[in-house]
Amino acid sequence: MKLNGIERKNGRTLFDTKMLATLGVLLAMDIVLTRFLSVSAWNIRIGFGFIPVVLAAMLFGPLPAAIVAALADLLGAILFPTGPYFPGFTLTAFLTGLTFGLLIYKKQSVRNTVAAVVIVQFVLGLLLNTLWISTLYHSPFVPLLATRVVQSALLSVVQFVTIRVLAKLPERIFGRAAA
Repeated sequence: MKLNGIERKNGRTLFDTKMLATLGVLLAMDIVLTRFLSVSAWNIRIGFGFIPVVLAAMLFGPLPAAIVAALADLLGAILFPTGPYFPGFTLTAFLTGLTFGLLIYKKQSVRNTVAAVVIVQFVLGLLLNTLWISTLYHSPFVPLLATRVVQSALLSVVQFVTIRVLAKLPERIFGRAAA
């Protein structure tokens, strides 16, 4: 077993020191971007908190991105609450990181980027988070859904453009060939 990481059965390191440090920085960035640099109301949040999760997905894959997203949501809710904590939002955050990781890790094609953004924005963000908000605040689902469509449409364009820009960053930033 290596002292600087968790070793898999095949001898390869699953989490090394550099990766954990990078994930920690991305987690902190996610909290700051989401909790302090976003426009928020009780049912809508528009911002760039997705960027650290996307970077974790591009650099390390689905599980690390999912962990960063879920921990950022949990720690952000505990340290800087904007309402009552609800575990459904943490589940959505985990699924968001997982989705980005599954679809854009090592393959940031236009098709994969569109698929990731559509799933994240319209299935997880619009449908699932609206369900959580409706449950948490006892609001009717369909009218709430209608108010959140604009947010999802706007953020889907922002996310697509941002991911495409990040995918074109030079190899020296990612330590591998960019797509």
